[in-house]
Amino acid sequence: MSQHDKQSRQVGVIGLGAMGMGTATALHHQGFNVTGCDIAAEARDAFIAAGGKSVATPMELAHCHIVLVVVVNGSQVEQVLFGEQGVVGHLAPSSLIIQCATVAPSQAKQLGERVAAEGLMMLDAPISGGAAKAKSGELSVMASGAAEAFSYASDVLDGMAVKVYRLGDDPGMGSSMKLVNQLLAGVHIATAAEAMALGIRMGLDPEVIFEVITHSAGNSWMFENRVPHILKGDYTPLSAVDIFIKDLNIVHQTGRELSMATPVAASALQQFTSASGAGFGREDDSAVIKVYQRLSGITLPEAANDAQET
Repeated sequence: MSQHDKQSRQVGVIGLGAMGMGTATALHHQGFNVTGCDIAAEARDAFIAAGGKSVATPMELAHCHIVLVVVVNGSQVEQVLFGEQGVVGHLAPSSLIIQCATVAPSQAKQLGERVAAEGLMMLDAPISGGAAKAKSGELSVMASGAAEAFSYASDVLDGMAVKVYRLGDDPGMGSSMKLVNQLLAGVHIATAAEAMALGIRMGLDPEVIFEVITHSAGNSWMFENRVPHILKGDYTPLSAVDIFIKDLNIVHQTGRELSMATPVAASALQQFTSASGAGFGREDDSAVIKVYQRLSGITLPEAANDAQET
């Protein structure tokens, strides 16, 4: 697609959090005509500062050909699509919604049916990779939907992702795959925290634990990615504790719908719930280790500034 064609393609991004901002910025830098939407003025101002345009309500994206929904949960998806100021009733026929939030597969199916009833297309397309990969346009997209929708979205998907997995013709399969990913991610973070806490309680140097495990069979992507937050004592939220409470609750809900137990995910959910209950819900998800600090009195590494002040 030429630069002129990209400029003529109007793209809206609803939700300018870490992932949404990164995706909007990546598409803007690649030449798409992007309008961001967020209720927070500071998020809108940040996207304007990056060179984009922004609006305060989804209905103001009526001019867009493609709208990405990158909000936090299913309730917000419902609101930005079908609420009083939702975008669905204002888009031109055959416009496309790319629904990227993590929602229950059953909700994704219902959203697809409702969007189709309005004469629009929808891709059920959850994303993974984190804020850094969103900004560089290197996400993984787990998508399902009609071939026509994939064809219409191909340039935008290529602009935001390094890998797009086509998982079926109907909404729901993309969200199903994302749920498998979130089960593993949540369990791996909780397990990494427990392993680090055990090592620290036994007197091992946290830095040495990280060095050894990242070169051993017990390593995981989440261990390698999240434990450095613990080592730095920096719990600035890249993905918050409360996000995994939401996602693992969706795992639990879906398991009930299927009459299938998910006991390991349930255990991880309890740890994240304990962390949130202790006041760490808005901290980085690696803060789940603070549950063990409360229970067993382990000493965790401090942030550099904190260490200097004491």
